[in-house]
Amino acid sequence: MEKIKVIISNRQKQVKIPTGVRMLIRRCCHAVLQLESFPDSAEISVSFVDNEQIREMNRQYRDKDAVTDVLSFPMGENGHYDVNHETGAKILGDIVLSVPRAMEQAQLYGHSLEREIGYLTAHSMLHLLGYDHENGGLERVRMREKEELVMSQLGLPASSSYTDA
Repeated sequence: MEKIKVIISNRQKQVKIPTGVRMLIRRCCHAVLQLESFPDSAEISVSFVDNEQIREMNRQYRDKDAVTDVLSFPMGENGHYDVNHETGAKILGDIVLSVPRAMEQAQLYGHSLEREIGYLTAHSMLHLLGYDHENGGLERVRMREKEELVMSQLGLPASSSYTDA
């Protein structure tokens, strides 16, 4: 695997981003690409937003008028990606994460905010690489297994109170 560039921007003011979260996101992106044997340089954009911002995006892009935890905007299809002509990196896409929603879910599931953000990042990265769980079935199971494998590799395994919602 070549270089990975993760561009992180904080577009919300509601929650202070804990120290180490940006590094965790970078490690998580790297772990997913390594797990998937992604051979090329890659570029990923991650934005922190609040609930209202993600609700608006969910309404605009998915026609769902509801707050969600994370949205993925893949830039590729069937393994073909746009390329940053300056760096040669494949542009995988954008991850938009609601930090207030991640905090709520961490509390609900009884684990740390770091674990929740790591999980949402792994989940979104798999979407950027073409995985989809919307139809359930085997692909949903495979995606969940990969998410949990990455979380274990990062030292953030699921707690016993975690349930698949």
